[in-house]
Amino acid sequence: MRPRGRAEPARSLQPRFYYDLRDPECWLWAERVNAELPEVPEWVPVALATEPVFRCAEERNSYAEDLARQAAKQGLQPLVLPERFATTDLAPRAATYAKQIGRAVAFSLAAFRQAFVAGRDLDDPDTLLIAAAACEIHPNAMTKALESDRIAEALQAATAEAEAVPTVA
Repeated sequence: MRPRGRAEPARSLQPRFYYDLRDPECWLWAERVNAELPEVPEWVPVALATEPVFRCAEERNSYAEDLARQAAKQGLQPLVLPERFATTDLAPRAATYAKQIGRAVAFSLAAFRQAFVAGRDLDDPDTLLIAAAACEIHPNAMTKALESDRIAEALQAATAEAEAVPTVA
């Protein structure tokens, strides 16, 4: 029971952009948010994406073509899907660390571009270190953060929050 006169803490009404680095559609949205909605003060990495399941190569190619058309429409570099989609939470962990040190946007855009413009695997720590270097995050700090339980817990909390937030399109 809450003491009289004390209200529950107000939930922030500031816009947030929840995204998963492993999802190519999130890359398209991230580029759009960055270009068109600079007032979004908080980028929040989450781990919600699941590996897409394609019944055949033709279905994967069709998906890639749709994404490539959307990227071209937005004036982005040509899409190059990685051979396989990332399945671990390594990339969202890296983005969570970048957020904690004030580099969420720069790191996330660099990581998205490594994955979906260069076609690199976000489950490969070297890919994440390249993205980190692009926004001046020291490789040792990033490596240590990827192994941190505190970072994993922060990612889990953000993911739980994102699952509970309604989405308006």
